Amino acid sequence: MYQPHEFTFPGKGHRLPAPLLTPGAPALWLVDAERDGEHARRLAPGILDAGERDRAARLVVPADRACYVAAHVALRLLLGAWLGVAPDAVRLTREPCPSCGGPHGRPATDGGVHFSLSHTRHLALLAFADTPVGVDVEPLPTQEVVSEIAGQLHPAESRELAALPGEQRPAAFGRVWTRKEAHLKGEGIGLADGLAAEHLGTGLRPRPGPPGWTVTDVGVPAGYAAAVAVRAAGQPPARHGDR
Repeated sequence: MYQPHEFTFPGKGHRLPAPLLTPGAPALWLVDAERDGEHARRLAPGILDAGERDRAARLVVPADRACYVAAHVALRLLLGAWLGVAPDAVRLTREPCPSCGGPHGRPATDGGVHFSLSHTRHLALLAFADTPVGVDVEPLPTQEVVSEIAGQLHPAESRELAALPGEQRPAAFGRVWTRKEAHLKGEGIGLADGLAAEHLGTGLRPRPGPPGWTVTDVGVPAGYAAAVAVRAAGQPPARHGDR
């Protein structure tokens, strides 16, 4: 299990030191928007681009807006440190989707740094690597939600959940859901393409990842689950027909 760094927002005008990437391993940061949301909001006008500011303004729930802003300010600060540019100069794009070729694949930037971002409720999780990477963090669901969605998983995972006492199912579901979403985000494809495709397991440790990928749980506060998926160097992206 990976333990993420706790992200600390710098003072206005201060830049973060350039972090180091370990080949084949992700660098992870956890952002606490409930604690640092106001600090991020003050930094946002000089860092976020017009599209990010517009998307934040359209979020109706204040906590969602604060988490989005904190996550994207942190993302630009870290990418700017790696690339040696100001955070507002970081160019964010999308790679082609491996399934359809559309412009909604993995997020990308210049400079060879791969990254992924996930935010939910009051937490955001950011991952960076020297190869494609995906990350996901989610609040644990209720038992009712688990019952509704479990049938969409790999048949073996559905059976694993059904064999557990009801009170253990939310945590087990959170583990398998975040593992799957982290992998699919790393591939750059949507959940509809792969909920049942891979057996990553509901247990305390993930099963071996899909070929060419390593999927690992991430330590997050109680009430949440998180995972990160990293593609091995030299492995090609998945194609829809290969799944």
